[in-house]
Order: sequence, then C-alpha cells, then structure tokens
Amino acid sequence: MPSELSVTVIVLNWNGSELLKDCLNSLEKVEYDHFNILVVDNGSTDDSVEYVTSTFLNVDILELDNNLGFAAGNNAGFKYTLLKNNPDIVVFLNNDTIVDPKFLDELINKFENPSIGMSTAKIFYADEPNRIWFNGADVNLAIGRISHRNIRELDSANTITYETTDYATGCCLAIKSDLFSEMDGFDEKFPMYAEDVDLSIRVNQSGREIAMASKAHIWHKVSSSMGGEFSLKKMKRKLGGLFRIYNKHATLVQWMLVILFSPYLVLTYFIKYFRLRFFTR
Repeated sequence: MPSELSVTVIVLNWNGSELLKDCLNSLEKVEYDHFNILVVDNGSTDDSVEYVTSTFLNVDILELDNNLGFAAGNNAGFKYTLLKNNPDIVVFLNNDTIVDPKFLDELINKFENPSIGMSTAKIFYADEPNRIWFNGADVNLAIGRISHRNIRELDSANTITYETTDYATGCCLAIKSDLFSEMDGFDEKFPMYAEDVDLSIRVNQSGREIAMASKAHIWHKVSSSMGGEFSLKKMKRKLGGLFRIYNKHATLVQWMLVILFSPYLVLTYFIKYFRLRFFTR
C-alpha cells in the first residue's frame, strides 16, 4: 500500500537559514507515518548547519564542502540517503517552501498506479496563497514551449484538475528510488534550471507517467535564491537550461521549426516577460 512506502524528503539548502525555519517547521507537521527529512547543505557560509542541528533534532543533515548546484547537490543527498535509509520514494523539495500536512499522503498515493514513476504537487505563491504558481506543465519542443499551466491565476472551482503533467517541477518532485537510480539522477551539466524538465523527459521516454497530485498543496517563496522571479540572473540561467534541453532532446525537425520561428518566439517571450514584470499585480 502507498501509505506503507518509506520516504525521504531531501531539502537542498544554500545560505537559507531564514527559509529553513518555515520549511522545516511545516515538514514537522506532516502526517505521513514513514518518512524522514534530510537537509543537504550546499556549502553554506551562513549559520544554516548550526541552526538545523540545534533546532531540528530529528532532521538529518549532510554537509557538502562546496556549493555543487541543484543537480549535484541533490544527487549527493540521494546517494547518502540511499545508503542510510534506502527509502522507496525520495521527494526533492525546495527550502523556500511551506507544505500542507497531507502533501506527502497525496504525492505517495499516486504511486498506487504502477505506471506512475514520478508525482508532483500543486504549488501556490507564498505571498498570495490562492494564486497558482504550478498546476502541471506542458512541454512542446516543436514550438519552443515549456510552461506552467495556470501560472499566476487565482485558484477557483473552475480551475482544471489535471491527472498528469509533462514535467514535474524540481520545487517538489517525488520519484521512486529505483527509477531515480535507473535514470542516473539529475544531469549535473544543467545550469540550475531545466534539470527537472530533462529528468521528466527521460522518465517519460522510459514508459512511465508523471502524476499531478492536485490535492498535495505547497506554498513557494518564488526564486528566493536568485533575487526574485524576474531577475536577470534567473532568466539567463533559464535560457541556458532551455538550450541544453534542445541540445539533448530535440529532433532535427524540432530544431528546424524553432530556428524558423525564433524571431516570433523571442518577441513573444520578451512581451510576456515585460507584461508579467511590470503590469501584473
């Protein structure tokens, strides 16, 4: 039964002691019976390690000497917990999140279907708890589209409930441990963005589906480590990640289509960016 599956929640952290307070406090209230928490500290220079060890006595911590980035840091955490706890499922969770007490039950219940390899949560903005950040996502390399569904929309009774998603966001991603090992983890060549898209594509290519656990609710302090949702640093890394996705997964036809329509795609991208940056809320 899904409720009997053992789970490790891996929280990657870099200089985020202030963020860890809300995240770990919310995880301590989670009602799932068979789970443990591992904080992977990515070479922090603040008091993150001391804070966790002195405040959250039931939380395990792995200290890395340097900031290895998202992919390598999470891979190191997975290898550590696989040897120590050997969980059935691992959940990769951002340190800038607050979770609902039942989020693990909802994520893990999806694995009752043997065709499911990963599951992910419905995620809201922390500063506007009813505004959607992630309700599943679409990937269409033929038109250069990798996007969140319903992003920045207010949740309502009319909001579509999706059963599956093209990719699971790395903000909250649950995956079977044996599948993550089979996939050789996150690709460490990615520059902090699109590792989750790449992993999801590979999981789909292996014949597994990615479930959207719409009742697993999380609130996200968006892009806290990158200077905000619309920071130039974030946009640069996202473009680098997108290029690597195409370099790794796109067919010749998809490359040709994207190159052909690139002026239109670039124009619409910047229109969307400036509209969201300066004219929303």
